[in-house]
Amino acid sequence: MIIKSIAIIVFLLIISSLGFALYNLVKYKDQVHSEKTLKALTTRITLSVILFIFFFIALASGILKPHGIGSRLHQSSSAQPVNNR
Repeated sequence: MIIKSIAIIVFLLIISSLGFALYNLVKYKDQVHSEKTLKALTTRITLSVILFIFFFIALASGILKPHGIGSRLHQSSSAQPVNNR
């Protein structure tokens, strides 16, 4: 449950950063707000990369277990032996 909470919080931070950048981009056209837009977009990219790495580590360590279509396909293919003839 804590993993999902962290992911949701980071997603909300990413969306708010994107909204802040959009607001500064549309509302103001000067140099000061351009730098704020750049900083907000850089923050968004950084949070996205951190979230991706977090998910990758959680999947690799077994904390997060996939349960969708991909996991069912992987389970059925790994259960049957493969003949290489």
